[in-house]
Amino acid sequence: MSLIENLQWRYATKKMNGAKVPQEKLDYILEAARLAPSSSGLQPYKIIVISDKALLEKIKVIANNQSQITDCSHLLVFAAWDEYTDEKVSRVFNYIMDERNLPRTTMSDYKKIILNLYATEGKEWEAHHAAKQSYIAFAMAIAAAAEQKVDATPMEGFNSKALDELLKLTGSGYKSSVILTLGYRDEEKDWLLNMKKVRTPKSDFITETTMADAGNQRLYNEIRG
Repeated sequence: MSLIENLQWRYATKKMNGAKVPQEKLDYILEAARLAPSSSGLQPYKIIVISDKALLEKIKVIANNQSQITDCSHLLVFAAWDEYTDEKVSRVFNYIMDERNLPRTTMSDYKKIILNLYATEGKEWEAHHAAKQSYIAFAMAIAAAAEQKVDATPMEGFNSKALDELLKLTGSGYKSSVILTLGYRDEEKDWLLNMKKVRTPKSDFITETTMADAGNQRLYNEIRG
Protein backbone atom coordinates (compact mmCIF):
# COMPACT_ATOMS: atom_id res chain seq x y z
CA MET A 1 0.00 0.00 0.00
CA SER A 2 1.10 3.57 -0.63
CA LEU A 3 1.63 6.15 2.11
CA ILE A 4 -1.64 7.86 1.14
CA GLU A 5 -3.54 4.57 1.36
CA ASN A 6 -2.01 3.89 4.78
CA LEU A 7 -3.00 7.33 5.99
CA GLN A 8 -6.51 6.78 4.68
CA TRP A 9 -6.63 3.56 6.72
CA ARG A 10 -5.50 5.09 10.00
CA TYR A 11 -7.60 7.10 12.40
CA ALA A 12 -7.32 8.21 16.02
CA THR A 13 -8.41 4.93 17.56
CA LYS A 14 -10.81 5.48 20.44
CA LYS A 15 -10.99 1.95 21.80
CA MET A 16 -8.17 -0.59 21.69
CA ASN A 17 -8.42 -4.32 22.34
CA GLY A 18 -5.29 -4.87 24.42
CA ALA A 19 -3.48 -7.02 21.84
CA LYS A 20 0.30 -6.77 21.89
CA VAL A 21 2.22 -5.10 19.08
CA PRO A 22 5.06 -7.41 17.92
CA GLN A 23 8.52 -6.18 18.87
CA GLU A 24 9.65 -5.91 15.23
CA LYS A 25 6.76 -3.56 14.45
CA LEU A 26 7.46 -1.46 17.54
CA ASP A 27 11.14 -1.26 16.60
CA TYR A 28 10.21 -0.15 13.08
CA ILE A 29 7.99 2.65 14.40
CA LEU A 30 10.63 3.84 16.85
CA GLU A 31 13.32 3.79 14.16
CA ALA A 32 11.15 5.92 11.88
CA ALA A 33 10.82 8.44 14.71
CA ARG A 34 14.58 8.34 15.36
CA LEU A 35 15.30 9.08 11.70
CA ALA A 36 13.01 12.13 11.63
CA PRO A 37 14.58 15.47 10.68
CA SER A 38 15.13 18.13 13.31
CA SER A 39 16.43 21.69 13.44
CA SER A 40 20.24 21.68 13.08
CA GLY A 41 20.13 17.91 13.57
CA LEU A 42 19.94 18.37 17.34
CA GLN A 43 17.03 16.00 18.01
CA PRO A 44 16.21 17.83 21.26
CA TYR A 45 13.89 15.12 22.50
CA LYS A 46 13.67 11.45 23.42
CA ILE A 47 10.99 8.76 23.48
CA ILE A 48 10.00 6.88 26.61
CA VAL A 49 8.34 3.52 25.86
CA ILE A 50 5.91 2.21 28.46
CA SER A 51 4.11 -1.13 28.52
CA ASP A 52 3.98 -1.73 32.28
CA LYS A 53 0.27 -1.99 33.10
CA ALA A 54 0.59 -0.64 36.64
CA LEU A 55 2.33 2.48 35.36
CA LEU A 56 -0.18 2.87 32.54
CA GLU A 57 -2.98 2.81 35.11
CA LYS A 58 -1.38 5.77 36.89
CA ILE A 59 -0.88 7.64 33.63
CA LYS A 60 -4.52 7.05 32.68
CA VAL A 61 -5.63 9.04 35.73
CA ILE A 62 -3.62 12.08 34.66
CA ALA A 63 -4.65 11.64 31.00
CA ASN A 64 -8.37 12.30 31.48
CA ASN A 65 -9.05 8.58 31.99
CA GLN A 66 -8.74 7.85 28.28
CA SER A 67 -9.13 4.09 27.94
CA GLN A 68 -6.52 3.79 25.20
CA ILE A 69 -3.84 4.40 27.83
CA THR A 70 -4.51 1.07 29.52
CA ASP A 71 -5.90 -0.80 26.51
CA CYS A 72 -2.89 -0.10 24.32
CA SER A 73 0.13 -2.30 23.81
CA HIS A 74 2.69 0.46 24.26
CA LEU A 75 2.58 4.12 25.19
CA LEU A 76 5.19 6.42 23.66
CA VAL A 77 5.97 9.56 25.63
CA PHE A 78 7.78 12.21 23.62
CA ALA A 79 9.89 14.32 25.97
CA ALA A 80 11.69 17.44 24.75
CA TRP A 81 14.53 19.52 26.16
CA ASP A 82 13.40 22.24 28.54
CA GLU A 83 16.09 24.59 27.19
CA TYR A 84 19.11 24.73 24.88
CA THR A 85 22.41 24.77 26.75
CA ASP A 86 26.03 24.67 25.67
CA GLU A 87 26.39 21.24 27.29
CA LYS A 88 23.39 19.74 25.48
CA VAL A 89 24.25 21.17 22.08
CA SER A 90 27.94 20.29 22.42
CA ARG A 91 27.09 16.70 23.31
CA VAL A 92 25.08 16.28 20.11
CA PHE A 93 27.53 18.09 17.84
CA ASN A 94 30.52 16.24 19.30
CA TYR A 95 28.80 12.93 18.65
CA ILE A 96 28.04 13.96 15.05
CA MET A 97 31.63 15.01 14.42
CA ASP A 98 33.00 11.83 16.00
CA GLU A 99 30.74 9.69 13.82
CA ARG A 100 31.86 11.60 10.72
CA ASN A 101 35.56 11.44 11.71
CA LEU A 102 35.81 15.22 11.79
CA PRO A 103 37.43 17.49 14.40
CA ARG A 104 35.01 18.45 17.16
CA THR A 105 35.80 22.11 16.49
CA THR A 106 34.21 21.83 13.03
CA MET A 107 30.84 23.08 14.28
CA SER A 108 32.07 25.44 17.01
CA ASP A 109 31.14 28.63 15.18
CA TYR A 110 27.73 27.29 14.19
CA LYS A 111 27.08 26.23 17.80
CA LYS A 112 27.79 29.77 18.99
CA ILE A 113 25.38 31.18 16.40
CA ILE A 114 22.61 28.83 17.54
CA LEU A 115 23.10 29.44 21.26
CA ASN A 116 23.30 33.22 20.83
CA LEU A 117 20.22 33.26 18.63
CA TYR A 118 18.15 31.08 20.95
CA ALA A 119 19.29 32.89 24.09
CA THR A 120 17.68 36.11 22.89
CA GLU A 121 14.30 34.35 22.77
CA GLY A 122 14.27 33.12 26.37
CA LYS A 123 13.90 29.72 28.02
CA GLU A 124 10.15 29.48 27.48
CA TRP A 125 10.67 29.92 23.73
CA GLU A 126 13.46 27.34 23.79
CA ALA A 127 11.27 24.74 25.50
CA HIS A 128 8.47 25.44 23.03
CA HIS A 129 10.87 25.16 20.09
CA ALA A 130 12.21 21.80 21.31
CA ALA A 131 8.67 20.51 21.82
CA LYS A 132 7.76 21.48 18.25
CA GLN A 133 10.77 19.50 17.04
CA SER A 134 9.50 16.42 18.87
CA TYR A 135 6.25 16.66 16.92
CA ILE A 136 8.13 15.94 13.69
CA ALA A 137 9.30 12.58 15.09
CA PHE A 138 5.80 12.10 16.49
CA ALA A 139 4.30 12.45 13.02
CA MET A 140 6.82 10.04 11.55
CA ALA A 141 5.88 7.48 14.21
CA ILE A 142 2.20 7.84 13.33
CA ALA A 143 2.89 7.31 9.62
CA ALA A 144 5.14 4.32 10.33
CA ALA A 145 2.49 2.79 12.57
CA ALA A 146 -0.05 3.10 9.77
CA GLU A 147 2.37 1.40 7.39
CA GLN A 148 2.71 -1.47 9.88
CA LYS A 149 -1.07 -1.61 10.35
CA VAL A 150 -0.68 -0.68 13.98
CA ASP A 151 -3.30 1.66 15.38
CA ALA A 152 -2.10 4.84 17.02
CA THR A 153 -3.84 7.55 19.00
CA PRO A 154 -2.13 10.95 19.33
CA MET A 155 -2.85 12.64 22.65
CA GLU A 156 -2.25 16.06 24.13
CA GLY A 157 -4.98 15.65 26.74
CA PHE A 158 -2.84 14.94 29.79
CA ASN A 159 -1.37 16.81 32.74
CA SER A 160 2.21 17.26 31.59
CA LYS A 161 3.45 18.46 34.98
CA ALA A 162 2.02 15.39 36.73
CA LEU A 163 3.39 13.10 34.03
CA ASP A 164 6.84 14.65 34.33
CA GLU A 165 6.80 14.05 38.07
CA LEU A 166 5.58 10.47 37.65
CA LEU A 167 8.29 9.65 35.09
CA LYS A 168 10.96 11.54 37.03
CA LEU A 169 11.46 14.01 34.21
CA THR A 170 11.22 17.03 36.52
CA GLY A 171 14.71 18.50 36.85
CA SER A 172 16.13 16.13 34.24
CA GLY A 173 16.27 18.69 31.44
CA TYR A 174 13.24 17.19 29.68
CA LYS A 175 9.51 17.91 29.63
CA SER A 176 6.79 15.69 28.20
CA SER A 177 5.35 17.22 25.04
CA VAL A 178 2.93 14.69 23.54
CA ILE A 179 2.02 11.01 23.88
CA LEU A 180 1.07 8.26 21.44
CA THR A 181 -0.69 4.98 22.18
CA LEU A 182 0.07 1.98 19.96
CA GLY A 183 -2.13 -1.06 19.71
CA TYR A 184 -5.06 -2.50 17.79
CA ARG A 185 -8.59 -1.24 17.34
CA ASP A 186 -11.52 -2.90 19.08
CA GLU A 187 -13.74 -3.36 16.04
CA GLU A 188 -16.86 -3.98 18.11
CA LYS A 189 -16.53 -1.14 20.62
CA ASP A 190 -14.80 1.70 18.76
CA TRP A 191 -17.50 4.18 17.75
CA LEU A 192 -15.18 6.01 15.35
CA LEU A 193 -14.10 2.97 13.35
CA ASN A 194 -16.74 3.14 10.62
CA MET A 195 -17.05 6.91 10.50
CA LYS A 196 -16.06 8.64 7.27
CA LYS A 197 -12.60 10.21 7.38
CA VAL A 198 -13.07 13.95 6.97
CA ARG A 199 -10.37 16.50 6.26
CA THR A 200 -10.34 20.10 5.04
CA PRO A 201 -11.09 20.26 1.29
CA LYS A 202 -8.01 20.67 -0.90
CA SER A 203 -9.41 23.95 -2.25
CA ASP A 204 -9.28 25.42 1.26
CA PHE A 205 -6.17 23.60 2.47
CA ILE A 206 -3.78 24.34 -0.40
CA THR A 207 -3.03 27.78 -1.81
CA GLU A 208 -0.51 28.55 -4.52
CA THR A 209 1.00 32.00 -4.43
CA THR A 210 3.44 34.18 -6.37
CA MET A 211 5.51 37.27 -5.72
CA ALA A 212 2.68 39.36 -7.12
CA ASP A 213 0.45 38.00 -4.35
CA ALA A 214 3.00 38.50 -1.58
CA GLY A 215 2.48 40.83 1.34
CA ASN A 216 4.19 43.92 2.72
CA GLN A 217 7.24 44.65 0.56
CA ARG A 218 8.27 47.53 2.81
CA LEU A 219 8.46 45.26 5.86
CA TYR A 220 10.48 42.72 3.85
CA ASN A 221 12.93 45.43 2.83
CA GLU A 222 13.31 46.56 6.45
CA ILE A 223 14.05 43.03 7.63
CA ARG A 224 16.45 42.48 4.76
CA GLY A 225 18.23 45.69 5.71
